[in-house]
Amino acid sequence: MRGIGSGEDEGSAVSGRLGQALSNLPRSVRARILAWVLLLAAVGMAGAAGTAYVLERQRIDVRIEQALQQEVSEFAEFRRSAVDPRDGGQFTTLERMFEIALRRNVADHHQTLAAYLPTKTLSPVGGTLALHSDPAFRELVTGSRQATSGSYRPPDAGEIRYSTVPVQLGDARGTFVVVYFTAPERSELTEVFQIYSVVAVAALAVIALAGWLAAGRLLRPIRDVRQTAQQISQTDLVRRIVVHGNDDVSSLARTFNAMLDRLEEAFATQRRFLDEAGHELRTPITIVRGHLELMNPRDAEETEEVRELLLDELDRMSRSVEDLIVLAKAERPDFLRTDVVDIGRLTDVVLDKARALGDRSWRIDQRADAWVVADGQRLTQALVQLAENAVKFTRPSDQVTIGSSADGDTVRLWVRDSGPGIAPEDTERIFERFQRGHSVIRADGSGLGLAIVRAIVEAHGGSVEVESGPGRGANFVLRIPRVAVPAWTAPTEEVAL
Repeated sequence: MRGIGSGEDEGSAVSGRLGQALSNLPRSVRARILAWVLLLAAVGMAGAAGTAYVLERQRIDVRIEQALQQEVSEFAEFRRSAVDPRDGGQFTTLERMFEIALRRNVADHHQTLAAYLPTKTLSPVGGTLALHSDPAFRELVTGSRQATSGSYRPPDAGEIRYSTVPVQLGDARGTFVVVYFTAPERSELTEVFQIYSVVAVAALAVIALAGWLAAGRLLRPIRDVRQTAQQISQTDLVRRIVVHGNDDVSSLARTFNAMLDRLEEAFATQRRFLDEAGHELRTPITIVRGHLELMNPRDAEETEEVRELLLDELDRMSRSVEDLIVLAKAERPDFLRTDVVDIGRLTDVVLDKARALGDRSWRIDQRADAWVVADGQRLTQALVQLAENAVKFTRPSDQVTIGSSADGDTVRLWVRDSGPGIAPEDTERIFERFQRGHSVIRADGSGLGLAIVRAIVEAHGGSVEVESGPGRGANFVLRIPRVAVPAWTAPTEEVAL
């Protein structure tokens, strides 16, 4: 008993694992879409066919009733106006009247007529004798003295509809019967819908083929997304999906491509940050380590010199790290904190801060009377950085000019100096990270200042350029788009910068 029980438990476990495996099989979205399309098409076709079948059956029933009523009305008219053709007088026997009625009244297609007497059944030539000789049918149609209508299903035949007209002539009684065979017309209807069913199945097959191809075409971007996602790694983010069309699925593919662009840029930024941090910190770390290894701790004078040198290197390392962090943040959405900024006041604030950078001839060239939606602190940081560069490459007697202007949809901010200038081949290179111009004057710094300036301007959707030449000084110009300021947002007080 124990062995049997364990066998049943093992079988149940196997069945459960099989069911779970089947439920975990990948289900194709393409197949499910096609299944729903076919289901809806089949339901629609079946509903339309069923509705048409019911309406056509009702129409046939109405036509049958109208045909029966027409025959009954024609017989009633015959009774009122007909005379015996042998003598031109009234009919003297009921049998004679039925004979003439059956002879003159030609039944329509699928119809037959009959007249029942107590001892005899009359029918037209070619009539359905089997039905008229059916005792059950005879009893059904002659059992009432009132006109009746109904249906009857004779043996080995389809359903019939009938109407009766009881007739009395003298003491003789009889029944005139109109019969309509419904099976032929309904069989025609059934045959039509059988043909419709075959055509519907063929149409579903065509729909299945077309739907399979259409679903595959529509879902191709999703398959591309899945395949691209499987092929993507941290070191390979260049793959993109080829997008065609303007539907929702194509929009999904475009969104996925945009996400890949952001991921690629984020990974590139991360790698660039690590490379630049390693590049910039490797030298000061080597210097610090070398001096610490060679320092004689018993020599107080040497220790003090090394201490001052190491502190200077650490300050330079700290500044480089801060600059690298600023550049890394420049590619984040929250890098800017925009507000309504008074450009004229920002120009004055930058001049006040720049005066502390060095003894130069500071002045404002032009001041814009305009408002702009921007990050005032970042713009101030960029202009102060340009002013600091101007101080590094000028002498106390040189002039440094700060200015701003607004022209249409663009705001211009600039810092101009009368220093040695920049060679034409250096005007683009100096904005790269860790790059310096080939000037006769070498200044201290990490080489990230102008890169930070460009990052701030580009974050505002603008650009930076330099107008310079050897011996002609340098004019750094920031151009940022002038975003319209709604009237209700324009501040009534000065904005802190």
